[in-house]
Amino acid sequence: MIASGKIAAVHVGKVAPLGCKRRSTAFLKTPVVGPVQITKTGLAGDEQANRKLHGGLEKAVYGYPFSGYAGWQADFPELADRMVAGGMGENLVISGLDETQVCIGDIVRCGAATLQISQIREPCNVFADVHGTSRVVRAMTRSGRCGWYYRVLETGDVAAGDPHAIVERPNPDWSVARFALFAASKAASLETLEALAMLPGLTPAWQARALKSLGKSRS
Repeated sequence: MIASGKIAAVHVGKVAPLGCKRRSTAFLKTPVVGPVQITKTGLAGDEQANRKLHGGLEKAVYGYPFSGYAGWQADFPELADRMVAGGMGENLVISGLDETQVCIGDIVRCGAATLQISQIREPCNVFADVHGTSRVVRAMTRSGRCGWYYRVLETGDVAAGDPHAIVERPNPDWSVARFALFAASKAASLETLEALAMLPGLTPAWQARALKSLGKSRS
């Protein structure tokens, strides 16, 4: 085992109207007591309103580190009561690990399931609408407190209190924190883009973005 944390909470959400906004979202999640099945496309009982941006095989489950909430509460004291577990739209709250301690491509035993960290979470307009300010979007990009998505390698049940054990690490140089910094930057070296275009475990969409940027840089 390379590193280990714990599942502090499990959340699911249903698609529902978002207050006065003319949109529906499943961003708002509620905690689940007891085991929940993780399927290839996510947690049983969890939904996504926009399947182009959320969910699917490559972003089936969203994890967020428990340690991240304190930074949000400090940056947005007026929203402190919202910046708690579930406030990021996350499915799994992870204690004992953060973006600096997990890497793209990490294979994780999570309860009875096996997951793989596939990419960072990129903030969207729904995140801003839920919290009532676009500043949270900029803050997530700037701070790197983004959490991460998983693809599901083996289905199985997960519950609060289960271990989150990293059992394989193909990309030790590519922490989620480093990738978040790359995603937020305006420029990257050819060496970085070449590495990301073939990085094991990274989502095909991000590999394609790196390859496209590589082509532009070489032209």
